[in-house]
Amino acid sequence: MQVLIDNYHLYLRGLGTTLQICLYAGLLTLVVGTFIAGCRVAPLTPLRAFGTAWVTVFRNCPLAVVLFFMAFGIPALGINASYFVFGTIGLALYTSAFVCEAIRSGINAVSPGQAEAARSVGLGFGQTLRLVILPQAVRSIIPPLGSVMIAMIKNSAIAGAFGIGGDLYAVGIRQSSAQGEEIIPVLLGVALGYLIITIPAGLLLGYVERKVAIAR
Repeated sequence: MQVLIDNYHLYLRGLGTTLQICLYAGLLTLVVGTFIAGCRVAPLTPLRAFGTAWVTVFRNCPLAVVLFFMAFGIPALGINASYFVFGTIGLALYTSAFVCEAIRSGINAVSPGQAEAARSVGLGFGQTLRLVILPQAVRSIIPPLGSVMIAMIKNSAIAGAFGIGGDLYAVGIRQSSAQGEEIIPVLLGVALGYLIITIPAGLLLGYVERKVAIAR
């Protein structure tokens, strides 16, 4: 435990960086995932094909490969940014495929009559989806979406392996390799940091799920 006590400030800094990664990636993946879900249920064949291709590629491609491409492939094309930006975007794009499927399952749970009624009063596809379908789908979306977001928090450790300095994973690597600290207490400190994020997130999602269930 002395390792954790002596280096608590590093773990706190790593916790803050990890929270930033999860926050930015979470917001981006919700936006992208919602858009792709809209494409998946769109009446236009090209949009459905695009959404299907997006989900197929990112859901079946390992996260490490996506992050490797973001960290080394994108800069080779002349697009330069920090590894923090590339890692966060890569994590968001990978997770968006799972967010899309969670949202699509909620959309499919809404009665088709709702969409037909919206069209009968002159609403277009975008208006129907935004004003009628998605507000009702939220209740069914929360449980699977919560699981996806918690998985994304844990996957942020993989993003740390691609040069994002200062996150919990990077702190653990630095402590065990560069400073020669004992590996077990270092890993315990890293695991504790992720638990500090995921356990409150799980409790919050459980609370929201119960409130939604009562609202039904």
